Amino acid sequence: MALLRIYHYPEKVLLEKALPVETIDETIIKLVNDMGETMFDAPGVGLAAPQVGESKRIIVYNPSPGASEEEEEELPQEFKAIINPEIIASSGSITSEGEACLSVPEFSSDVKRFETVTVRGLNLEGKKLEFDAQGILAVIMQHEIDHLDGILYIDRISALKRNMYKKKLKKRLQNN
Repeated sequence: MALLRIYHYPEKVLLEKALPVETIDETIIKLVNDMGETMFDAPGVGLAAPQVGESKRIIVYNPSPGASEEEEEELPQEFKAIINPEIIASSGSITSEGEACLSVPEFSSDVKRFETVTVRGLNLEGKKLEFDAQGILAVIMQHEIDHLDGILYIDRISALKRNMYKKKLKKRLQNN
C-alpha cells in the first residue's frame, strides 16, 4: 500500500463529476487500499477518489467514526469501500457541527445535512449493497458522495462564510 497525495481546493479534479467504475479489477482494489491507508494517515473518517486525483466514483470510510482516542488505539484500522455509491433516500435534518475536509485545509463550518440516508452501491467483490446510515455516518456518506459530484462542503455553507474561506486561501497562496 502507498500513501496518496490529497488534492486541495481549488484543484480541478475536486470540482468535476467523477466517472463511474465499470470494472472492479486489481487497479481499483489497489487504489481502494491506498485510499484507506491515506485516509487513516491524514487522519480522516472518509475519502473520495477525486480527493486523491482519481475521477472515479469510489469512497472509503471509517465504519467506527467518533470513537475516542483510547478506543481507536484498540480498534484495527479497518475501512469500508463503496463503488459507484448513490443516495437513494433521505430524511430528517441535522447540523453537522464543525464539518471539515482533507481537501479544504484549516477550515471548518456547520453544514445542514440529512439525518438519515439510504446508500446503494457495490462492494469490492462487485456485489450490490444497500444500507441506512444515521448521524455521523450519514454525514460522512453525504460529504463523500458530494465529492463524487464535484461538490465540496463549502458549497453548502453561506456565501459569506465561503467567501471568507476563499479570501483566507487566496492570501495564504500569495504568501507561499
